[in-house]
Amino acid sequence: MRIVVLHDAVNEGARPDLADNLVQARQAARCLGELGHQAELMAWESPLSATLQRLTARRPEAVFNLVEEPLGRASRIAAAPYLLARRGLSFTGAGGRAMLLTSHKLLAKRTLRRAGLPTPAWRGPDGQGSEPQQGPWFIKSIWEHGSLGIDETSLVPRTRDLAPAMAAKQAQLGGRVFAEAYIEGREFNLALLAGRGGPRCLPPAEIVFGDFAPAQLRVVGFRAKWEAGSFEYAHTPRRFDFPAEDRWLLGEQQRLARACWQLFGLRGWARVDFRVDRLGRPWILEVNANPCLSGDAGFVAAAAQRGLDQKAVVAAILADAHRG
Repeated sequence: MRIVVLHDAVNEGARPDLADNLVQARQAARCLGELGHQAELMAWESPLSATLQRLTARRPEAVFNLVEEPLGRASRIAAAPYLLARRGLSFTGAGGRAMLLTSHKLLAKRTLRRAGLPTPAWRGPDGQGSEPQQGPWFIKSIWEHGSLGIDETSLVPRTRDLAPAMAAKQAQLGGRVFAEAYIEGREFNLALLAGRGGPRCLPPAEIVFGDFAPAQLRVVGFRAKWEAGSFEYAHTPRRFDFPAEDRWLLGEQQRLARACWQLFGLRGWARVDFRVDRLGRPWILEVNANPCLSGDAGFVAAAAQRGLDQKAVVAAILADAHRG
């Protein structure tokens, strides 16, 4: 099968989170080759009309869509699936609507709330909140992913300090931000992989902050994900083994993750991120419709716990593209 692996245009010296897009594209192409397909890499670059012409000229039987920041803008992430669908091309992963609703974090939270799924309270860029809520707050970018901008300055203990903190974070990131009620507690990721009978929940992963000082912020920020020499990178391992008393919690997270898949109409692969409060209640933080597939990423690590290697993951995603 002729397959184009579509990815971001990555410049020399790009940030590690951006450069990783090309790493995963190359690994996906290698897996597709090992599966017997003719895989070709192609960057989603400007001018867009030229990219679409080159793509159409290749006459691919499928497009493996890994585009995350088309033309350098995370807010344009839904453009690729929308345009691929308009061209009548078969492609992997979420469609345009699902990509838009999950990638705009406020749209995602409103959608979750309307569906009765638990997500922390929030305040938008205009200061309007979902409900009366006191601090602490956690400031995030509305569009950026990969924990960009998440560090100690993201946590705001007092509501009266929230407006200036949001303005400072917005200036740092160059894009709109919002504040989410901070959940002190445990952090989990739950990966989902498409199958013939619907999405399969891969084993839940918990991020362990065991070596952190008591006052240290226990979240997976940018340093923990991307700065290999940092304390956070070296001291946030995943765990997949859980005691019997976590059985209800793990089952509840699986139920919620499946509900997210159905609610947003996801396809291929996805990941749902949770925080668990001190009462043991899981809260949905984010729904990622195209989580990283690199060999060292959490998704592949969770698949390995189920006996699936990276090639098997790629094969399952491709098969789902042809199920429509």
